[in-house]
Amino acid sequence: MLRYLEDRRRLLAIVLTLAVAAYIGWKISQSADQALQFAFNGLAVGAVYALLAMGFTLVYSTVWFFDLYYGAAAALGAYGVFYLRAHEGIGRYDVNNLYVNIVFAAVTAGVVAWALHAGLAARLRPRFNPTVLRIVGGLLAAGAGVYTGLILTYPKNINVILSPAIGVLVALVVGWALYRGYGYLATGAGRVPFLAFVAIIVFVAAALGAYCGLSVANAPESGLYLSWGVSCLLAGVVGLALYRGLYMQMRERARSPLVMLVATLGILLAITAFIIVVFQSAPRPLPEAFGSTPWTIGGANIKGFNVFTIGIAFVGFLALLLLLKKTSFGKAVRAIGDDEEVSKVVGINTTVVIAIVFFIGAVYAALAGLLSGHDTAIQPRMGLLLLLKGWIASVVGGIGNLYGAIVGGFVLGLIEQFGVWDIAGEWNNAISFILLILFLSFWPQGLLPRK
Repeated sequence: MLRYLEDRRRLLAIVLTLAVAAYIGWKISQSADQALQFAFNGLAVGAVYALLAMGFTLVYSTVWFFDLYYGAAAALGAYGVFYLRAHEGIGRYDVNNLYVNIVFAAVTAGVVAWALHAGLAARLRPRFNPTVLRIVGGLLAAGAGVYTGLILTYPKNINVILSPAIGVLVALVVGWALYRGYGYLATGAGRVPFLAFVAIIVFVAAALGAYCGLSVANAPESGLYLSWGVSCLLAGVVGLALYRGLYMQMRERARSPLVMLVATLGILLAITAFIIVVFQSAPRPLPEAFGSTPWTIGGANIKGFNVFTIGIAFVGFLALLLLLKKTSFGKAVRAIGDDEEVSKVVGINTTVVIAIVFFIGAVYAALAGLLSGHDTAIQPRMGLLLLLKGWIASVVGGIGNLYGAIVGGFVLGLIEQFGVWDIAGEWNNAISFILLILFLSFWPQGLLPRK
C-alpha cells in the first residue's frame, strides 16, 4: 500500500512539473518580449530570495532551530539605510534619535567586549596580566561603542567618520596578503631579507590605506553605499548579541526547538514594534541607488541595479561556499551541525563558532532586505514576509543545502513572476505558499536534498 501511494505521488509530481513547463512554454510562444521581462524580474527577485535562503540555511543547518530574528534582521538592514540616509531621500525625513543611537552603541560595545574576551583574551592570558587585558579590552569596547554612536549621530558625515576605519582595514588586509606572499618571494637562502620585506609591507600597506581613507573622506556620494555596510554590520551585531545574551542560555536550559521558536517570535515582534515606534507604520522610500535607469534589451526593461543584485547573490554564494569548504571555521560549522556535543569534546569552541554563524546569517538577511528596499518602499512588517520567502526558497531548494538555497531562491522568484502573468501581481504571495504546499507534499527533501 505504501509503495502504491509513493508511486502515485511521484506520478502526480511528474504531471505537475510537465504542466508548469508546458504553461511557461505556451506563454513564451505568445509573447517572447514579455516572457523575457518576467524572466529577468524573476531572477532579480530570486536573487534576494537566494540571499535570504543562504543565510537561513547556514543558521538552521548549524543549530537546527528556526531563528525568526532573521526576518527582523532583513528589516533592520533596510531601515538602517533609511535611518542613515533619510536626509537625502525622497521627502528628506529627519529620523535621527538619541536613544536609538545609545542602544546600538551599547550593543556594539557589549559585543566587542565579549568578542575580545572570548577570542584574544584566551590566547593572551598566559602572557599578560588578566587585569591589564580587562582594562585594554574595556577601553577598546568602549571606543567601538562611541565610534558607532558617532556614525549614527552624524550620518551626513559618514564618509568622513568612516574614512579612518576604512584606511586601517585596507592597510591590514594588504599587509596580511603581502605577508602571506612572503614565502613565495623568499627563495633559496632568502634573496629578500625578512626585515626589508616587512618594511616594504608596512610602507605599501600604509600608503594604500591612507589613499583609500582620503578617497572615501573626499567622496560624500559614497554615503549611501557606506550605509549599506554599517546597516549590515549592525544587524549582524544584534544577531550575535541575541545569541550570546539569550539564545545560548535558552538552548542549554530548554533544549526544545518549540521554546526557541516562541522566543525568536517574540524577538521578531518586539523589533517590529520598535521599528514602528521609531519610523511609524507608513511605507518609506530609500534613496535612489546607481543603475536605476532601465536599459531596453530584447524588448525587456532591465535595470543595472537588478543586475548588480543578481551578481551579489552569486558572490555571496561563492563566499559562503569557500568559507564552509576551504577553511577550518567551515569545518567547525559542519561538525557542529552534525553533532554539537561531539564537537565540544574534540575541542571546538562551539559558543564562538555559532555566534559567528548568527552574525553572518544576519548580515546576509540585512543585505537582502536593503537590496529589496531599493526596489520597493520599505515598511515595518517587511521582515516577516522576507523571512517566509527565505524559508520557502530553502524548502524548494532543499533545506540545509547551500546549493539548494541559491537554486531555490531563483526558482521561487521565476515561478512567482510567471505565475502572475495573467492575474494581478498581488497574488504572487499566494503562489509562493501554493508552491510551498506542493513541495512539502511531493518533494519534502527539495530539489537538492541535504546529503
